[in-house]
Amino acid sequence: MMYSCNSMGFFGMDSFMVEVEADVSDGVPAFDIVGLPDTAVKESRNRVRAAAENCGFEFPTTRITVNLAPADIRKEGPLYDLPILVALLKVTGAIKAPIDDCAFVGELSLRGEVRRVNGVLPMVMKAKEKGIKRVFVPVGNAMEGSVVEGISVYPVKDFYSLFRHLIGKEEIVPVKYKRKREFIGINLPDFSHVMGQFEAKRALEIAAAGGHNVLMIGPPGSGKSMLAKRIPSILPDMTFDEMIEVTKIHSIAGTMPENVPLITTRPFRSPHHTVSAVGLSGGGSIPHPGEISLAHNGVLFLDEFPEFSRSALEVLRQPIEDGYVSISRVMGTVKYPCSIMVVAAMNPCPCGYYGHPTKRCTCSEKAIQRYAAKVSGPIMDRFDIHIEVPPVDYDDLTSSVLCESSAEIRMRVNDARKIQNERFKNTKVTCNAKMDAESFRKFCIIDEKGNDLLRKAFETMGLSARAYDRIVKVARTIADLDNSECIKAKHIAEAVQYRNLDRKYRFSIVD
Repeated sequence: MMYSCNSMGFFGMDSFMVEVEADVSDGVPAFDIVGLPDTAVKESRNRVRAAAENCGFEFPTTRITVNLAPADIRKEGPLYDLPILVALLKVTGAIKAPIDDCAFVGELSLRGEVRRVNGVLPMVMKAKEKGIKRVFVPVGNAMEGSVVEGISVYPVKDFYSLFRHLIGKEEIVPVKYKRKREFIGINLPDFSHVMGQFEAKRALEIAAAGGHNVLMIGPPGSGKSMLAKRIPSILPDMTFDEMIEVTKIHSIAGTMPENVPLITTRPFRSPHHTVSAVGLSGGGSIPHPGEISLAHNGVLFLDEFPEFSRSALEVLRQPIEDGYVSISRVMGTVKYPCSIMVVAAMNPCPCGYYGHPTKRCTCSEKAIQRYAAKVSGPIMDRFDIHIEVPPVDYDDLTSSVLCESSAEIRMRVNDARKIQNERFKNTKVTCNAKMDAESFRKFCIIDEKGNDLLRKAFETMGLSARAYDRIVKVARTIADLDNSECIKAKHIAEAVQYRNLDRKYRFSIVD
């Protein structure tokens, strides 16, 4: 006798339907799972048997074959425990209710409890697309699945309660998501606590408004990390589509907080400098998102920038430009989005005091050159804004005057981003930093004085074509903050000064 029920799986950002077929027949007692399962799926045999017996069900002692179709796609993880047990009980007649419009996902404990699994949000979205009406998921995943409209998501605490629901003796109430519009950023560090560093704050405001990459250079203790950790508090509001996309990535990676339906604040990822290239880009036999994808629509902060391995930093080059990372394996190619704002912080030399106004640098010329050479020119050239973060003087540190709060800065950032949203409406461009060639020519109109100033800067500074492109994009953002439709000379002048630190610190940032 054979019966099947619906489940789901995922590969990269894409999900697919899985038909769990269970067959119970006469023969030597055995329990086989086929359909290209990985080790975790094969181990479902023991979990399913123990869970069934501990919930009071008589487990079949005949030959059991479970097929996970389609058989040419690898199945990963313990999420098929629940549908396998449902299919078996359907075969034995314990469950008689029709479940053709249902899908089941969940890992079983030996006592029959249903544990959280990864990737519930993209799987629920695919289930809705395929006409499924009801999805039964673990309690810990129910909130994230509930954000999908037009499908009922049922939170399952344990298998026995699911069984009673299916036979009509107990009701599981589907979870309803109520969309909230307010910004959830109360506990974020605030810029009002950063004393001094007004030039750096201004540069970070521009970066947040336009989505520009930032490099901060300064001695130890000047506040580079402190400034970076406060960037999320001034980033613009996320759209609902951006929230869904970010939540999908974190759902697949298994980093979603429990009982959180949707990630509503832009991610801030700060990997240690010992992270590998795979840790940054993502990978594995079945590729999972790396740090650059987990930071999608948010900030990737790289502290002690030159201490990252050369291979890890070179991994960033293409994703920064393309907005996605492509990972190829034998089973196929996975693309994860990574539209990120990269913020890096570094010392000017190994001892950290090159160019310091009061402390003497103890590094040799060769040591400084070796330190700068750890970061390639093409990587350096991908930073739109270079900020010098000097030591804070005593008067600023002891001042009793409160600095401007993140909320005030964020209001200006949101106003500038609204201008960009209107400008790039009905296109794939999300902010000034992501402008393509067509948008660049159409919207980056520079007045005559500004064009003359930019020409002089290009010739005297020996800028690359990429540097020119990024200066104009930063100037476009400065003009947006100034509520100016045209890019003027003062906007170009401010943008150019954010590309000047390589002269002082001897970094070559041209291709």
